[in-house]
Amino acid sequence: MTSFTIGYIVGSISSTSINRRLAKALESVAPDHVTLVEIPITDLPFYSPDHDADFPQVARDFKQAIADVDGVIIVTPEYSRSIPGVLKNALDWSARPYGQTSFDGKPTAVIGTSGGPISTAAAQQHLKAILSHYNAPTLGQPEGFVQSHPGLFTDAGEVTDETTAAFLRSYLDAFTGLIRRYVPAGELSEARAA
Repeated sequence: MTSFTIGYIVGSISSTSINRRLAKALESVAPDHVTLVEIPITDLPFYSPDHDADFPQVARDFKQAIADVDGVIIVTPEYSRSIPGVLKNALDWSARPYGQTSFDGKPTAVIGTSGGPISTAAAQQHLKAILSHYNAPTLGQPEGFVQSHPGLFTDAGEVTDETTAAFLRSYLDAFTGLIRRYVPAGELSEARAA
């Protein structure tokens, strides 16, 4: 069976982020042939074109982490009907210097959780518009709107509701299907590591 390495970006730097718990839940339900690794954004400075001639190491590491995985899941909260500023900042780093967009051709998926019934739908639509500009093939279905409630995800990443766990498994299955369509088998992470 083909193995996949999927990076995930949590669009929140909050220590109590329910979206970080969702990311951990994805890790906990992932099948054995799927490995999820975090691509951190916390240490990225504010992006400025002043850096384009000489990217700081943390930004080079961020871009390399995206290059090293077969696909990227962005787990985003919704702030004021859009994505958090820290996530947009990270995406700006990924798109620079001009012509070196990290997400060009990179299979990507978007998911998020909140307490509201429409979850993070508005933020996800904004994020998908950005990813479209980056030429990132993005998972369309199933949409990743997860309504959270207290205790749905434990700090360790356990999912306490089997319906939600089943949805997350099907979401990962759909995403690995997208990766298969866009990443030639010889270029998957297991082949790159050999």
